[in-house]
Parts: sequence; C-alpha cells; structure tokens
Amino acid sequence: MVRPRHVPERSCFSCGRRAGKRELVRLVRTVGGSVEVDPIGKVSGRGAYLCLDPECWNEGLKKTRLDRVLKCSVSPETRERLLAYAQDRLGPERTEGEMLEPPSVGAVE
Repeated sequence: MVRPRHVPERSCFSCGRRAGKRELVRLVRTVGGSVEVDPIGKVSGRGAYLCLDPECWNEGLKKTRLDRVLKCSVSPETRERLLAYAQDRLGPERTEGEMLEPPSVGAVE
C-alpha cells in the first residue's frame, strides 16, 4: 500500500485560512532586512503567507500586521510595492473577493 505524499500546510496571516504551501504566496524578510515576494518559497529568511484573496492582501498589508508577523519594521514604500504586486496579480478585470491563481513555480518577480 502506497502512502499519500505529505503536503505541507501553512496559514494565511490575514484570514487564518489553512491551505497547501503552494496555494499561498510567501512574503519573506530576507537576511539583509528587505521584504520581498517569494514566488517559489525557497528564499532564506523569515516567511509569512497570504492567501490569494485580494481582501487578505489589503487587510494583511494594513497597519502593523505584517511588521508583527515578520518581526521587523516594514516601510510604506515596501507596502506600496507589495500592494502593486497584488494589483498586478489581480488585474483590472477581477472583482473584490475573487481568488487569484497560485504563483507558478518558475515565476521570478
């Protein structure tokens, strides 16, 4: 009998929804202190996950939630850059609450 392969689960830090690691977008505080989107989940540093719901991106990047999760101070410019990333992923034709597609494994932002 073949055991099913283990799928790592993570939680969205905005809504708390649990999902497979590949179904969420990872934000990472790198060793150098910058905060970046990690589409492949391999960048070294402290990570936090957001689900693909636009509302989670809006709520997760508000105030100090991201600061608390990544244990650092996130600049307003970095927040704007992350929101721009989310807007690019959403596209103008998406409605609020509509889910995004998971990031492709080969994508590099």
